[in-house]
Amino acid sequence: MTERDALARWVAREILPHERDLRSWLRRRVLAAADVEDIVQECYCRLAQLPDVAHVAVPRAYLFTVARHILQRQVERARVVRIETASGMDGWEEEGDPLTPERFAQGRQELARVQAALAQLSDRARRIFIMRRVEGLSQKMIAQTLGVSETIVENEASRGLRTILRTLTEPEQEQPSSSGGVHARKH
Repeated sequence: MTERDALARWVAREILPHERDLRSWLRRRVLAAADVEDIVQECYCRLAQLPDVAHVAVPRAYLFTVARHILQRQVERARVVRIETASGMDGWEEEGDPLTPERFAQGRQELARVQAALAQLSDRARRIFIMRRVEGLSQKMIAQTLGVSETIVENEASRGLRTILRTLTEPEQEQPSSSGGVHARKH
């Protein structure tokens, strides 16, 4: 088993069961549902970047701490924007990160990686993953909709998340470019 496989299993076993509580906790602190989703996804991204989890003694507390830090950072950024806007600074929007052709291409590559990760799932696992992660449905609601048990939904969601995490955290393989040459992803 690779380190990425071990991390994906750890996330599925130790973190995923706490997602509902995390979402509830965030909903009490955040106004927009989209912000809750962004914070949850950012938590998973940060967990996927961990080299190992040996230092995590209490996974639930670690997850909530990561979410709290992300929330604090968003609040601080929001304050900065409001202060800059209120002070009437000219040209502040030009200092942002503009949508360059390179960023656009990078976004398309990342989208392709996500699509490839989803394509590795069975039809049912893909539906469950999308219903859970994109639509935000509960396991119970998904089970009723698909006519399966909640255990099946839980198992498929865990396997699907492990597969997607493994795919998205693996270094990108060299791929032929449109010109027929080979290129590697820059880090």
